[in-house]
Amino acid sequence: MHRLDAILAKLGEARPDAASAEAAEGSPQAAVAAILRQPSNADSAELFFIQRAEDPKDPWSGHIAFPGGRRDPGDASLLHTAIRETREEVGLDLGPGDLVARLPDVPAFIRSKRGVLVVSPFVFVMRSDVAPTLNREVATTLWVPMATFARGEGRGTYAFTWEDRPYELPCFRLEPGQKVLWGMTYRMVETMLEAIGLARVG
Repeated sequence: MHRLDAILAKLGEARPDAASAEAAEGSPQAAVAAILRQPSNADSAELFFIQRAEDPKDPWSGHIAFPGGRRDPGDASLLHTAIRETREEVGLDLGPGDLVARLPDVPAFIRSKRGVLVVSPFVFVMRSDVAPTLNREVATTLWVPMATFARGEGRGTYAFTWEDRPYELPCFRLEPGQKVLWGMTYRMVETMLEAIGLARVG
């Protein structure tokens, strides 16, 4: 089940569920690209992540995330937002033909003056091995085997403070460097694991 073809077959059945977040009219929207690949010398498909650059103006400064961002007025759809943002941030050219599934929308933890930001995750497959070209918003990238998530490797909790209140949320600590995957992107990964039917640990 860790191989790409089996994962794609399961994800092709995925549909946004009734619990998906819905952005109120006029509220900000965003989209991200969860990109899968199957290395020729590996037994498991891999999932692509970025580490956002440190920026005091970015509410997700330094976070592990999927490439993506807010919808621009010129974007024909949220799918086009995910494709455009991925091209801008990491230089990977995705197309509608690479789309595998759309996962349920996720509300962001922050609130803007225009309302709650809702993020739409789109899953893509990348068949060719293309090196990313990073813009200033991205510090580094990493590919993580889906088998790592299925086995629960690095699963733990992450403590942080927001608006003077302490929180402890579930997370994955990813190699190299024990990078912490938590929050909104963690929820997206868990949704993907559930859609695929991979066992969860903890």
